[in-house]
Amino acid sequence: MSTPSESYLVGLIGEGITASLSPAMHEAEARRHGLHYLYRPIDLEVIDRPATDVGELLRAGRDLGFNAFNITHPCKQLVLEHLDEVSPAARALRAVNTVLIRNGQFIGHNTDQSGFAAGLTTQLPDASKEQVVQIGTGGAGSAVAAALLSSGTRTLHLFDMDPERAAERAAAMTALFPGQRVHAATAEELPDLIGAADGVVNATPVGMHHHPGTPFDTDLLTGSQWVADVIYLPVDTQLIVAARAAGCQVLDGGHMAVGQAVDAFRLITGVEPDRARMRAHFLELVAARRN
Repeated sequence: MSTPSESYLVGLIGEGITASLSPAMHEAEARRHGLHYLYRPIDLEVIDRPATDVGELLRAGRDLGFNAFNITHPCKQLVLEHLDEVSPAARALRAVNTVLIRNGQFIGHNTDQSGFAAGLTTQLPDASKEQVVQIGTGGAGSAVAAALLSSGTRTLHLFDMDPERAAERAAAMTALFPGQRVHAATAEELPDLIGAADGVVNATPVGMHHHPGTPFDTDLLTGSQWVADVIYLPVDTQLIVAARAAGCQVLDGGHMAVGQAVDAFRLITGVEPDRARMRAHFLELVAARRN
């Protein structure tokens, strides 16, 4: 358990994350608990380093006194080989988004699954989750798939531009959830699957400020589906805007962003954060970006 006299140096490693809201969210919540907490983005694009350097950056951070790192696209799977310990949940997902540094050792966790599941529970409590289509099966996609299956999805169709990755994730999720159906979908199947789905989730980078667009043709939405996105910059992605216009219920990526931050903050500090307060602060930060 942390005490007010302790200090924390935390980093975020990923691409295109200089504008991330995570530093402000973590630092503000830490202040409310009387903690000295500094959180800095380490943008691979800014420092001109490849994603494969994530291990070298972790080791440099450890030597410089960092307490922890959050890990985001495209390093959530690449980081695995550089860790000394991995939590059972992160190992099952083969993706890590939080690395604690304890006694010189790197300990990996995944708070994306719990973060996305919390959003589903609070924002779409009555929506049918029986049959869902998920676009993207990378680091965030693994966590989203597990969250969906643990939240009651009986049939999950996984699509990825890399068919082998989708097939591998489908096999892994089937092993974790043997009573449910997980299917690696083809591009040819996708339109019919989206039309028949209860929900559609984007777990790709498409829709971010530096990856504009939508991950599929939004004309396929009938208005009867719910639509979720993992992207929160912008929080109103082109997909979320189109889904609302089509009459769909939506789950914006801000819920996952806050949910994973809540759980990561708890892991790093041992202090229980205030989820509602962090969500309210997140929305204030998003509004400020718009103005």
